[in-house]
Amino acid sequence: MLAIYVELLHGTFRADPDGTAHSGNLGSGEWPPAPSRLFAAFVAADGTRDRCRVTTGRELEWFEELPAPVIYAHGKPWHQRLLPRYVVVGDNTFASVKKKGYPREVRSHLEYIGRQGAEVRPGVRVTPCNPRIVYAWDTRCPTEFLNALRQRAARIGYLGTGDSPVRVRVHKAIPTSLAPRDAFRPHRDGDVAIRVPRAGDVERLDAVYDAWVERGITATRAQFPILRHEARYLSPAEELEVDRGGVVAWLRLDSALSGRRVSTVTALFKAAVLRRHQELYGEPPPVLHGHGFRERGYDLARFLALPDAGFEKSRGRIHGLALWLPPGCEPAVRNRAREAAFLVRRLRGGGVDTAVTRHANQLRPVAANPSRWTRRARCWVTAFPSVYERRGRLDLAELSKWCEHAGLPAPIAFRSTRSPLVSGGVDLAPVEVNRPGRPGLPYSHVQIWFAEPVEGPVVIGSARQRGLGLCVDVPAPEKTDG
Repeated sequence: MLAIYVELLHGTFRADPDGTAHSGNLGSGEWPPAPSRLFAAFVAADGTRDRCRVTTGRELEWFEELPAPVIYAHGKPWHQRLLPRYVVVGDNTFASVKKKGYPREVRSHLEYIGRQGAEVRPGVRVTPCNPRIVYAWDTRCPTEFLNALRQRAARIGYLGTGDSPVRVRVHKAIPTSLAPRDAFRPHRDGDVAIRVPRAGDVERLDAVYDAWVERGITATRAQFPILRHEARYLSPAEELEVDRGGVVAWLRLDSALSGRRVSTVTALFKAAVLRRHQELYGEPPPVLHGHGFRERGYDLARFLALPDAGFEKSRGRIHGLALWLPPGCEPAVRNRAREAAFLVRRLRGGGVDTAVTRHANQLRPVAANPSRWTRRARCWVTAFPSVYERRGRLDLAELSKWCEHAGLPAPIAFRSTRSPLVSGGVDLAPVEVNRPGRPGLPYSHVQIWFAEPVEGPVVIGSARQRGLGLCVDVPAPEKTDG
């Protein structure tokens, strides 16, 4: 593979993509820097024909035959339109103005007596998040040409305008750190047109140079449309920011509690949050308490107890708490719920008495650390058993409905048992699962496989608002047919 790295030394890039920057109507800059511009820079670095000093020029003939490259570059950079400015022009420009019949005072420059001022429209400056661009061709480059291209690359100082300095390097491989999603790829149905070199461009550039030597600045690119070759590219797929809900508060218990008290702990946590919200802001919203909730679906707040599970010596004891809010919550609702949760100082009742503190990113205990529950994995196992959403046999179709209600993709396989499937998983009795005065529902521990990694926290089943059905990630072994 041939890979050419371009590093923007100022972190920005400015160029005139089609020769219209001087009009002031350019709305966006050239991005990514066109391969044809890069090719022209290689040509200029050591010239052609008898002007070559360190190379033979044969590498350019090989280079222009290459297909359109894959371009790794930031897909959504910032385009800044620059304001016009006035600069002092030389005597030759002043003489040309005078020949046209303008008086000497027209456009005179106040700071430089007797000199003219000319308006300059600099165009658009592009600022990407990552200042590195990589052009990649899936082809082998002969050693002779590779060395010649490296010699030319060392002589390239900028791309586009003079305030876009670059460092160019030629390699035989692309870095593994490049994300495939940040790639402009050639495609006949692409959404963007990017200029690329074509066979014969070296001769065409020589013709442009000869015209410039003969006629000076009157030789413009518009007079050589044969140099404009465009290829269709698919721009990097824009990742839609889908609101899937999330945890708004992570808390830590001063004293670890038995995992068998999960229902008591989450009930106390919910009552404390509602009480604090009432004191601070008045009546809590229905999304927190569930009464009068008029939205469709199952999207209510989840009050989670965080157990020590999934490790070899895990004991299933509860070390932390988390408050999860569903998608679609207004920012004010999220902020108020967060503040109410952070003001919870103690859980007391039902045999539970422990202080609660705001999590301060401590590594220990691991069970209370947010990173323990926000991983991405294909395989998840319940730490607390999940309660069925209806009576009946659990199959893959039914479990898919659970996942849909929980905002998760459909699983591809599962297995279910009454006993825990992971070290530290909690085995609960029916009286510890079902709420008093409510009809009892079946429950079990479940292991789920997804086709693609899913980001936690993952909570499934009808009692997920009470923290039951909370899952931990495990390495994905061969899946079992469900």
